[in-house]
Amino acid sequence: MSWAWFWPEGFYTIVMIFVFAFGAFAFKLPIAVAMAFAAIVGAAVGGAGFPLRHLIEGEFGYLNTIMVICTAMIFMKVVQKTGLLDALSAWVIRKFRHSPVILSVGIMIIIMLPGMITGSSTAAVLTTGALVSPVLITLGLSKVRAAAVVSMGALLGMIAPPVSIPAMIICAGVDIPYVGFAIPLIICTFPLAVVFALTMIYPGITSGNRDFAALEKHLFEMERNPLTFRLFLPVIVLVALFAAEQFLPGYVSLGMPLIFLISALSGLFSGTEWKVIDTITEAVDDALPVMGILMGVGMFIQIMTLIGVQGFIVVSALSLPSWTLFVGIAVTMPLFGAVSSFGSASVLGVPFLLALLNYNSIIVASALSLIASLGDLMPPTALAGIFAAQVVGEENYFRVLKLCLLPGLCVALWGLAVIFMSPTIAGWLF
Repeated sequence: MSWAWFWPEGFYTIVMIFVFAFGAFAFKLPIAVAMAFAAIVGAAVGGAGFPLRHLIEGEFGYLNTIMVICTAMIFMKVVQKTGLLDALSAWVIRKFRHSPVILSVGIMIIIMLPGMITGSSTAAVLTTGALVSPVLITLGLSKVRAAAVVSMGALLGMIAPPVSIPAMIICAGVDIPYVGFAIPLIICTFPLAVVFALTMIYPGITSGNRDFAALEKHLFEMERNPLTFRLFLPVIVLVALFAAEQFLPGYVSLGMPLIFLISALSGLFSGTEWKVIDTITEAVDDALPVMGILMGVGMFIQIMTLIGVQGFIVVSALSLPSWTLFVGIAVTMPLFGAVSSFGSASVLGVPFLLALLNYNSIIVASALSLIASLGDLMPPTALAGIFAAQVVGEENYFRVLKLCLLPGLCVALWGLAVIFMSPTIAGWLF
């Protein structure tokens, strides 16, 4: 251990991490509450007393991101309640059921969609993951493999554009705008999505063990609403508003939360009946755990900065040899993500990005957010793995995590490769 860790800031770092881990794992406190408690203890140990102003300021430090998550979840629930998710999934399966390569990739993208819109892997698992997993099983995959597919798809969806919460958190930590991330995030996620589709889904659906009668039953249940222009209206409005803001910045500047709300409101004209108040309530209820974590992370980071811990971690990262730095990225970010992938992006993503300023910052931030997403597969929290196991009815979620080991390693290696290639990629893009 370096002697730097015996400096006051190193001691504060150890105390805050220990208090958080003790609260989260020993007392089973919610992640957000454990982070807030660690921030309060850290401030007291660091000589700042009880800095109420800093705690409140940190709590609302990610307010814009919280608003994006909440409104995106409302939009996602509207799309789900109108039946678009079900109908679109059924159409893809019927259209490409005799083209297993295209079907495999299509199913993976369907799993990713809610994560791409909400920035939450949990949202992807509990919506399209729950929708597609019975279909995967009837197509020939085992329950455990179907859960592993859903877990990896949810992770990639969380990082893919347009909404990547870990990338937004890293941007907020270094004061760079969340602009120009679409293509770098696509480079980080979609090649892996194709690889995982062809290695995890394709072999199962070509094994000849498909239950066509059960498949037809599932598809019939999913096709309660036919695909029409009106059913696609919320998505069309969303794409149109994003495009207008991108290509007409001088005339259209709505912001992501308002775009999601307007698009969700257009669901009233989709030609299907759904309860507005119940849908919004359910969406906010589903988003509360993620929003709470971001508030806890904000308090945690604010106090770390106040007592010098943030600067200590940045200086420590900058002092690492290059090869140690990359090993540290691949190992510590997923491990810290066992606490929270958002916390990993904030606590470790920011100093690692500052240590790699000789590379393109946008591409490096995208790659770091990809590696941080692996935290959702790390026990004991392992949100993506646990929820995916519950969706397919698998009691032992460690069996799911075991199948995710090799894909997870691929994610970490691809993230490092993108960082190494960032000068070349930046030359192509910018």
